[in-house]
Amino acid sequence: MSYPGGRMLFVLVAVVPDERGGGVLQPLDPAGAALGQPEPTADLAAAVAARERADSPRWVWACGTTLYPALLRAGVRVARCHDVELTEALLLGYAGRFGEPRALAAAWARLTGAPVPADPPPRVAAPPGGGQGALFDAVPGPQGPGITALTGVYADQLDRIAATGAPGRFRLLVAAESAGALIGPEMGAAGLPWRADVHDAILTELLGEPSPVGGPPRRLAELATRIAEAFGVRQVHADSPAELLRAFARAGVELPNTRAWVLRGVDHPAVPLVLEYKELYRIWTAHGRAWRDAWVREGRFQPEYVPGGVVSGRWATRGGGALQIPKVIRRAVVADPGWRFVVADAGQLEPRVLAAVSGDTRLAAAGATGDLYAALARDAFGGDRGRAKLALLGAMYGQTGGAAVPALAVLRRNYPTAFGHVEAAARTGEAGGLVRSWLGRTCPPGTTGFGAGDDGPSDPDAAGDPQSPRARAARSRGRFTRNFVIQATAAEWASTLLAVLRGELAGTEAELVFFQHDEVIVHCPAAQAERVAEAVDRAGRRATALLFGETAVRFPLDLSVVECYADAA
Repeated sequence: MSYPGGRMLFVLVAVVPDERGGGVLQPLDPAGAALGQPEPTADLAAAVAARERADSPRWVWACGTTLYPALLRAGVRVARCHDVELTEALLLGYAGRFGEPRALAAAWARLTGAPVPADPPPRVAAPPGGGQGALFDAVPGPQGPGITALTGVYADQLDRIAATGAPGRFRLLVAAESAGALIGPEMGAAGLPWRADVHDAILTELLGEPSPVGGPPRRLAELATRIAEAFGVRQVHADSPAELLRAFARAGVELPNTRAWVLRGVDHPAVPLVLEYKELYRIWTAHGRAWRDAWVREGRFQPEYVPGGVVSGRWATRGGGALQIPKVIRRAVVADPGWRFVVADAGQLEPRVLAAVSGDTRLAAAGATGDLYAALARDAFGGDRGRAKLALLGAMYGQTGGAAVPALAVLRRNYPTAFGHVEAAARTGEAGGLVRSWLGRTCPPGTTGFGAGDDGPSDPDAAGDPQSPRARAARSRGRFTRNFVIQATAAEWASTLLAVLRGELAGTEAELVFFQHDEVIVHCPAAQAERVAEAVDRAGRRATALLFGETAVRFPLDLSVVECYADAA
């Protein structure tokens, strides 16, 4: 398709559904203005499929999480999109207005000066198999603004992106975020292969037989009895932190909480039993038989992914706990007969991101090697890899006490540019300022503890008191922003890898079936596994080039080709 002036450009088509399975398509020019008249259709899925085959356009739509799953149910996939809702959230954050309504209706109201409506409440996730309903029954409530609003907001977003400090980077952020809005529903529809019989065997091995009258299985019941005996009482509800705290207090052990790291420092015969109980109880409640019955259908675990679901840009899930599958339960994730999993894990991702974004040439040289920590140790820590790792993680996460102090001093002296990068983010955060990732995702402003405020008396000496609530809140904020600039950029690299890999796999039998922070799983025929592994490696190198251009830092991927997820390196 050619635009005025004869220049061949990307085809853009805005789309708005209606409640009857129809809708409107509107071709756009590069600036977001309408080209020709809107194209009403009674069968939106068929119209989208036809246009996708003819032009492979970039679709502009209000919210992919409501529209795209409906298209997938109709057998329609698209190559690329611009998700207005996700983009609005990024732009609001960039302007320091994190959390304001981001739906199309709100964006259109802000643009036209009308009262801004609240976003609809998040939809409650339902386990798979709950019925499909009509094609677009996922569109909540009354129909929102139409095609004029969609195209107007899209054009406005293009202008706002162009006004950011680094428009090219921000466009990549929007593209990766929008690609995630396609990949998430596709992964949910494909599902992660899951062997229910293996899952049952694991549960029986760990927990024993289910109780015939309900309640905890045999192993948990036995542990609860032994815990009570260790405390010298008749009964303790070991799943109750309050009861455990009282039981330890009666034994002369005062604890602030019952977290595992606290309990491991306690010398009492009940501790190993409580730790085992907590681990098994978590498996029983989060991934037991009830979970399996709810979330696994026809050999597939089908969670609902939420791209950019947390402030750093990392993904989340809505129901099913896909991002918290215990290692022992991964034995149930088994490829189909004749198929394999290609599992890719980006090792040392965040330290490598720091090396790339900080511009510290000495750290970048260490990041050019396979083991960044070992290279760092050889360069500045006398070969002590443990100290090198402690220093780098301490700088990124704000660990300033104990054994980290001398290690951080070495890091500050030898890698001042990298150290200064995270220190600057921390100081900006402590002052209540905004910090941004490499591509422009902005940390929420975080008002608690900052500013003068209007409630309560003012204490002019409080600002100089390092133990005042305001000072403690500032330090906490600084630790958060220190890591945000690295973790959010790592999330951007991973999302970009995923988007590039999706393109690499287009037209093959291979399917993306799982993504977690810096790990991705592709399910493919065994004969294609080697080629898929090569595609994953290319996607990683391409993601690095897209984000950082010419950089000495490598982002190696640990690749495993396995039949069972638990066997991945």
